[in-house]
Amino acid sequence: MSTHYVSEAPFDPHSVERLTPEQERLYLASQWQLMWLKLKQHRLAVGSSAVLAVIYLLALFCEFLSPYNLHTRHTDYIYAPPQRVHVFHDGEFVGPFVYGYRYQLNMENLKREYTSDTENIQKLRFFCRGDEYKFWGLAETNVHFVCPASDGYLFLFGTDRLGRDMYSRILHGAKISLTIGLVGIVLSFILGIVIGGIAGYYGGVVDNIIQRLIEILRSFPELPLWMALSATLPVTWSPILVFFGITLILALLDWTGLARAVRSKLLSLREEDYCTAAQLMGAKPRRIIGRHLLPGFMSHLIASASLSIPGMILGETALSFLGLGLRPPITSWGVLLNEAQNINVVALYPWLMLPVVPVIIVILAFNFLGDGLRDAADPYK
Repeated sequence: MSTHYVSEAPFDPHSVERLTPEQERLYLASQWQLMWLKLKQHRLAVGSSAVLAVIYLLALFCEFLSPYNLHTRHTDYIYAPPQRVHVFHDGEFVGPFVYGYRYQLNMENLKREYTSDTENIQKLRFFCRGDEYKFWGLAETNVHFVCPASDGYLFLFGTDRLGRDMYSRILHGAKISLTIGLVGIVLSFILGIVIGGIAGYYGGVVDNIIQRLIEILRSFPELPLWMALSATLPVTWSPILVFFGITLILALLDWTGLARAVRSKLLSLREEDYCTAAQLMGAKPRRIIGRHLLPGFMSHLIASASLSIPGMILGETALSFLGLGLRPPITSWGVLLNEAQNINVVALYPWLMLPVVPVIIVILAFNFLGDGLRDAADPYK
């Protein structure tokens, strides 16, 4: 018989190691709270989310932030170069202003040459009245955040072949390009969850049929398939119908990867005890999948979705650049880049390639944010 030694000293509650408030909050946190705490440690992802928030706000208020209407033409300033905003003139504070242009046509290469006229100071106006527009397509107004001088002009990113302001057109293009990414991922998300959930929960013949369908779709080269389907859109369709057609095409071809991720997760989770208990209690498959299985890995699905948005934005940009996607009068970043296809024009007027800059920034920001969400989706690592 072994001897047990018990301390006869009175219990001291202060001798027990206590958790700090930070440790207690961490141990009692839910999965979503753990994910948020882990995401905040990923500085690149947090910075990318801030960049995306600013860009989406710019797109949301593009009409107000643009100095000109989307279709306003300045026939006297075709292919005008970008203007720099100055604050000081000859060492004196003037306020935000731009210098006017001096223009001449080079008869050797027929290039329009513009130089700054330092004697022509054009002060910028803020919260001013300019071109009329419909805010969000509802309220008609003419209030802009910034306007050129009363008898001047303002081309921060230069003008195109029709004398339209590139800065205003890039802001308006952001609304279309970014919306396609969000609407497309919503449709793709729904298809991937529904089809992948059915395949993973039922298995057997249903799973085999869905997996063979996914393999057939993934066997086609992505860009040629996009081009072929986009070419089938009738040319008589209105710009709105073309917009939804392109969005639907991108969504129908992007759900396969998400469906496979959902299917693999459900195959493993459907054997868990809580899933069996729900079946024994008479829960229907739709409730089991939506109430018990999907919430267990929803954070992983959100991370996967954030990584799919850049692909849709690039898809729309590529199709519109090739002339098979959106077409004027709709303006997107791809449509703007379509005008820069001629390398000779780009060599003379390189600012026509400026629409590619926001595309690169948005794609990188979404990728960095997706990486951060993917790491945060498993907070116990």
